Order: sequence, then structure tokens, then C-alpha cells
Amino acid sequence: MTANAATIDLIKEFEGFRSSTYKDAAGVLTIGYGTTAAASVGIIPAHGMTITEPEAAEYLHRAVDKFADQIKIAITQPCNENEFGAFVSLAYNIGPGAFRKSSVLRHFNNGDKAKAAASFEMWNKAGGKVLAGLVRRRKAEKALFLRPAVRLDGTTPRKSPVQSTTLQASAVQIASGAGAGIAAIGGLSGAAQVVALVFAGVIVLAALWIAKERLRKWVSGDR
Repeated sequence: MTANAATIDLIKEFEGFRSSTYKDAAGVLTIGYGTTAAASVGIIPAHGMTITEPEAAEYLHRAVDKFADQIKIAITQPCNENEFGAFVSLAYNIGPGAFRKSSVLRHFNNGDKAKAAASFEMWNKAGGKVLAGLVRRRKAEKALFLRPAVRLDGTTPRKSPVQSTTLQASAVQIASGAGAGIAAIGGLSGAAQVVALVFAGVIVLAALWIAKERLRKWVSGDR
């Protein structure tokens, strides 16, 4: 899984582009879109250094990809692209190590998304002080986390397995197979009845297998 465009836009908005080096709220030399030496993406900010916006965007993408790889192995529950994007933005700001130890991740992995969302707002301090910029950023990350992920076809993930058209079709197929079996018992005899029953059984078994696979994918996050 990679960070989506909404993630990049959020990070750019709150980091802001700076063409020359500056010290962040923690006193660390920074450049571009919040890039520091600790990111290890090919640049070490130094006093007097300058950078172009395209260069800054490239270092940002490198850092985002790197942090995404570092945190995704710690996520044990199915995660949609907006949830993951909010995690990446938080990790970009506080560091992958701090994210892996955070209550945000712990609550998410425990299956409590409400507590995970609320925990974003705890990370609002730098140097022991609450900063208005971090308060706004955590609210934006929380909002992204809670935003329904949109599929490539413009639809949103289903909230219940019964909304799956695959499962609906399987139910119809099972009902049709059962109906064919009942009809075979009542209206046919001998070898014809056996053939019809076998055919109906195959239909039902195939539908059950399809339904099982769809439910498995649902559990893994494909909705």
C-alpha cells in the first residue's frame, strides 16, 4: 500500500514549502517540505542551503514512500487508503518509531477505530508545548482517517457484506439450485431425477464457494 494524493496534499499543506534551510519547532535544521537529515532521503540540510520546489517534492515523495514501508508492517488490521494516508502523515511528522509506539496504532490494531481517531489529537505538542499548527494538523489527519475511501470507479466501500453484489448473486444462485432440486424430486423420476439433483448440487456448491471467497476478501479489507 502506498500513500494516496490526499496524503501528499495534506503533508504539503501543513509542512509548507521553504526554499532555504530553517529550524523547525524542535530546533532541527529543515528544508523543502519538512525534510530533515533524519529522513535519509539524499539531502542533509545545512545553513545557507537552497532548494527548488520540484526538488523538495521529490524528497517529500521519497520520505513518504520510505515511511510508508516502515509503518505498514506494524499495521495488523485491514486498512483503507485514507486510514493509511493519515498514518503516513502522522509518521512523517513524529517519526516512524514514535508512530509504531503510538496509541493511534495500538487502538487501530485492537479494532477500535473510534479510539484510534481520537488519539491523533494527542500528538499536538513540540518541545512540551501545545502548538496551534499541530492541533490543526492532527484534526486534518483525523478527518482523513475517518473519510470513506473512494474506489477508482467513484464508489465508496460497502459497509455491510449484504451490500456485495457478488454475495447477492450467490444467494440467488443458491436459491435457484435449491429450487431445481425440489423440482427434480417432485417432477422427475429415475435417472433424470438423479441427474437433476446432481446438477442442482453443483450449482449450490459453486455458489457457496464464491460466497466464501467474497467473505474472505471482505475480512481482508476488500469492500
